[in-house]
Amino acid sequence: IPCFNLAFRNSFRFIAKPCAINLGIQDSGPHRAQPNAILEKVFTSITKSPDGKRLEGLSKQLDWDVRKIQRWFRHRRNQDKPTTLTKFCERMYVCAEAKMWLHLKAPAAPWFWDTRQCWYNYPFQPLTSRLYYYYILELAFYWSLMFSQFTDIKRKDFLIMFVHHLATIGLITFSYMNNMVRVGTLVLCLHDASDFLLEAAKLANYAKYQRLCDAFFMLFGVVFIVTRLGIYPFWILNTTLFESWELIGPYPSWWLFNGLLVTLQILHIIWSYLIIRTAYKALVRGKV
Repeated sequence: IPCFNLAFRNSFRFIAKPCAINLGIQDSGPHRAQPNAILEKVFTSITKSPDGKRLEGLSKQLDWDVRKIQRWFRHRRNQDKPTTLTKFCERMYVCAEAKMWLHLKAPAAPWFWDTRQCWYNYPFQPLTSRLYYYYILELAFYWSLMFSQFTDIKRKDFLIMFVHHLATIGLITFSYMNNMVRVGTLVLCLHDASDFLLEAAKLANYAKYQRLCDAFFMLFGVVFIVTRLGIYPFWILNTTLFESWELIGPYPSWWLFNGLLVTLQILHIIWSYLIIRTAYKALVRGKV
């Protein structure tokens, strides 16, 4: 299934690219650096941002002005950056898949409205075929995200997101092995509720629809904060910490499971702060 997700991800670009072109997004990359074997060797083997001493040495070796060499390295760094069209196609796929997950994640299950039912008859709760395939699809989705990091656009937060995907895969696997799929579906649905809004904001930004981008980002911020700082602690943590203790007592993995969920809440607070700070700067600047 992860391989199928990756294949679907690659083929989706044939749909996304015409959409991007119709929106006026061109496949034009940044200015390319002038070919130079010496500078290219320094760039690929030593450093992408040479210091003053190395710049002086290269200036003497090439008989170039220091400013010209700095400009060459700047163009060479920008040359490796993906085009706006490439970023649009990648984000359009993630947005479409996020919306697809959102539609799949609305099972008419009683524990969605009464969280105490997550623990009735635990751990002898039947695993329906719908929940089974839902969990397998979720697991495949995050595996495909982790693998695609090595083929997609390289980002500054590569390591953080790699660790995040590993932790997510671990939590999904852990909850499945311990038959905690009921509370697991609550956590997964809640965390994906705002994802497609952020991706939609990025798409609008690439297409230069600034007002639409601002609207999506502000809506994303509201949904993120409400779900992560409101619903998550008072609904999900309440049931995993207190209702589970009341109904079934401290089961063997109680401490580990809740420790991970509380750690997640700490991350929610940090991310919410960053979102609020970004929104404030956007309001001051006039755009996201």
